[in-house]
Amino acid sequence: MMWWRLIIGLAGSAVAITIAGRRVWWLYRLITSGQPATGRIRNIGQRLRTEVREVIGQQRLLRWSVPGLAHAFTFWGFLILGLTIIEAYGALFDKDFHVPIIGRWAVVGFLEDLFAVAVLAGIVTFAILRRRQDPARLDRSSRFYGSHLGAAWQILGMIFLVIATLLLYRGAQVNTGVFPWGDSWWTFASRTTALALEPLGHTANEVIETVFILGQILVIMGFLVLLMYSKHLHIALAPINVLTKREPIALGALLPIESGGKPVDFEDPGEDDTFGRGKIEDFTWKGMLDFATCTECGRCQSQCPAWNTGKPLSPKLVIMDLRDHLFAKAPYIIGGAPKPGPEVDLKALLKDAQLKDAQRGHGVPEAGFPRVVGSGPAQALRPLVGTAEEGGVIDPDVLWSCTTCGACVEQCPVDIEHVDHIVDMRRYQVLVESSFPAEAGVMLRNLESKGNPWGAPPNTRADWTKGLDFPVPRVGETDDWEYLFWVGCAGAFDDRAKKTTQAVATLLHEAGVSFAILGEGETCTGDPARRMGNEFVFQMLAKQNVETLGEAFGDRPTKKIVATCAHCFNTLANEYPQLGASFEVVHHTQLLARLVAEGKLTPVRPIEGGVTYHDPCYLGRHNRIFSPPRELIGSFTVDGATAEGDGFVEMGRFAERSFCCGAGGARMWMEERIGKRINIERVEEAIGTGAKTIAAACPFCLTMLNDGVTQKRSAGEVGDDVEVVDVATVLLRSLGK
Repeated sequence: MMWWRLIIGLAGSAVAITIAGRRVWWLYRLITSGQPATGRIRNIGQRLRTEVREVIGQQRLLRWSVPGLAHAFTFWGFLILGLTIIEAYGALFDKDFHVPIIGRWAVVGFLEDLFAVAVLAGIVTFAILRRRQDPARLDRSSRFYGSHLGAAWQILGMIFLVIATLLLYRGAQVNTGVFPWGDSWWTFASRTTALALEPLGHTANEVIETVFILGQILVIMGFLVLLMYSKHLHIALAPINVLTKREPIALGALLPIESGGKPVDFEDPGEDDTFGRGKIEDFTWKGMLDFATCTECGRCQSQCPAWNTGKPLSPKLVIMDLRDHLFAKAPYIIGGAPKPGPEVDLKALLKDAQLKDAQRGHGVPEAGFPRVVGSGPAQALRPLVGTAEEGGVIDPDVLWSCTTCGACVEQCPVDIEHVDHIVDMRRYQVLVESSFPAEAGVMLRNLESKGNPWGAPPNTRADWTKGLDFPVPRVGETDDWEYLFWVGCAGAFDDRAKKTTQAVATLLHEAGVSFAILGEGETCTGDPARRMGNEFVFQMLAKQNVETLGEAFGDRPTKKIVATCAHCFNTLANEYPQLGASFEVVHHTQLLARLVAEGKLTPVRPIEGGVTYHDPCYLGRHNRIFSPPRELIGSFTVDGATAEGDGFVEMGRFAERSFCCGAGGARMWMEERIGKRINIERVEEAIGTGAKTIAAACPFCLTMLNDGVTQKRSAGEVGDDVEVVDVATVLLRSLGK
């Protein structure tokens, strides 16, 4: 019997490995056909530590406790159960085979059985979660909406068969006397299975052993093939994607536009330079790796403010659509297949493909935003960005719904860089196609002509100082200053933000901190232009500011900047270094928290009615600044507020999971015409805490939340006693000012 089970086992393995190997080679050629991605293997020590933490330690998945634990048990189980695969193959050659040295250690047998049971518990948990999150019942509110559910159930079935065949052949081995651990109860699951099989007799157990050893090997080989051709490709690709991700995370700074692996010189661009991504071939190999790695878990989708307010943008579906398009176009990219000519009726092909997708149960989302899955000319010929009528892979309404809040990147367990890909597609639309929301054009023209999005006269930038009872020095008037106070456009021109600017200036003055402003010398950092895709305007403004700041600081050994705008803070701290400038940038909440801790500012008046705090995306998720604003609020409130109390109370979504205000990604200057307004969703959550003061730490958030409260007040849903103010304003009040 040994010889034929050896032949079947090895032959089946050879066929499966050949099929899987061809797919691996195909994927390698496709992904490496992408454009260069620089800096992806630098700091290898840090990258290896991240690999251990995120892949081995399952750090990101464990943020979601129940599914995270289920996945961790399954992952760790397959690491441990790798030994059982060796044992199964060894048994093809020798019935008494055991792994050398450790193969008879009781603890090894115990761990194998323990994790076999843990994997079973994990897949039962997954099955329950998928039933509870069934898109057929929950529709858009399911994080699995749009995912390939059939493949998911197939994988769960395959994992079950892996464990079932494992326990059955091990139980039979116990009864036939060839089990490496004998009848030891350390191997409790195998021993329990053996008790169930023992009444069948020795001969039957020998047959069962052979059948299920072969079953184990063939199921594993089938699993390997299915893995390579399904969404579970992430099992193989995720470790590579994590290893080559942006460190420490793909948030904060956007990457500069590169062509051929080198930054584009906007003062003298090359003739062959590409500006953003206009077709799937324009993406880098890391982008293509991202697309292929997507697990379709929907964690990004569940946290996306656009998706949660009825808009067509789902970060998950964006990545899935790009992957489907990439795979369909592969024959034309790497296979040398002739591209279909203009005589092909794309619209007819798309209509037919959508109909077939619906018949196969993939589903077609709401009218106006159809998806096409699968492959073939209908998928390959689509323009990268275009309306449903044009057959675009990504609809413009999807592209422009993004607030670049980073919730998707924060939640992705395999480090996909959604925001980078969305902005890269925006860049092509803006710089090459000149296609973007019309109202954003006004903002861009104002930036170019006036140096601020509002189009306000530059000579009024310092008018906010007129309401103060102390002089605010300008750079050049004196050298006796420690911090350059970056006021920002909102802080200089927006009436609500001016109050924050005045509050911060007053607090710094009270604490004895010397500072100066640039006044008319300051201009927009370029954040809104860059996030909407106009890198040219960003570069123009950024270079002007870098030159101005260089002159302001001169030969000072330390170049300290304090900024009240989270977007200005992020750009100055994280993006200007791309232009060769480096400053010590702090957000005003960081500096004020330190001054309070040092006793230079002492709150004496409690804030009545309770305070809740909204984390700005570009301060929190993008820059990991969560504690300083809360430390400030804690200095003038009492912990443990209730809806009726006078202390601090958190919203349901805060810190890393904070919900966006809706203004990021240049959305501040675009109309929100689809679905529910994002700021209304956030304001409802804030009001739900019962707090009378909603504190923010960014002028964009201040505007959006204020507008939301005003709308709710007009509808009679909230009283006049609820207000939105910056943390600095609340601190100033607590000082009795």
